[in-house]
Amino acid sequence: MKSNKLLSRIRKVILKLIVSFFAVSIGLVIFFKFVPIPITITMIGQWIQQGHLNYNWEPMENISDEMKIAVVAAEDQLFPEHHGFDIEAIKNALERNQKSGKKRGGSTISQQTAKNVFLWQGRSWLRKGLETYFTFLIETIWGKKRILEVYLNVAEMGPGTFGAQAAARRYYSIDAKKLNRSHAAGIAAVLPSPRKWKLSPMGNYVARRKNHIQRQIRQLGGIAYLKSLNL
Repeated sequence: MKSNKLLSRIRKVILKLIVSFFAVSIGLVIFFKFVPIPITITMIGQWIQQGHLNYNWEPMENISDEMKIAVVAAEDQLFPEHHGFDIEAIKNALERNQKSGKKRGGSTISQQTAKNVFLWQGRSWLRKGLETYFTFLIETIWGKKRILEVYLNVAEMGPGTFGAQAAARRYYSIDAKKLNRSHAAGIAAVLPSPRKWKLSPMGNYVARRKNHIQRQIRQLGGIAYLKSLNL
């Protein structure tokens, strides 16, 4: 009899925890649809490690269109079309990882944004599962334009440097609104590994990647392509 009561209490506690998680997580996603992200777990980690934090939130209209198309060209060219997940890219990443010891992801801009805002860095099934959940939420509640705006503000673009505005000030001493195509492609070139690859001084690999991104921007149609999608 006592064991039945205990099990019943445990079930109630678990149910309350599950309901609370969904209520809080959905509430946060709705809240951040309208409010700038104040700070993230990754930012806190870099703040502790680097001893400083460069982060300045800027609304979409204060970020250069060249920066917007640069990250799409570099990180996720199917961003306007998919619903948060690029299945083909995920399959290719799994195949590469099986052949090579060097792990590479197939994350979309939406997945990266969900991870950057709500979760922590690192690899685990728990984090990946939560990333999938939050990606679904932001795709459903935020929409593409808000996802891109948040990504451009919270993505790490150098050690202790987060977002287009901080990167523009650090690398070029200008505001994000004034970034031209060359500037934007340079910043986008370091996105996959912002703590390893440097924009200044620029190594051969980053230079080649920057040139490749500029070619991809031209092939996509540049700013005109972005505006046609209302991004």
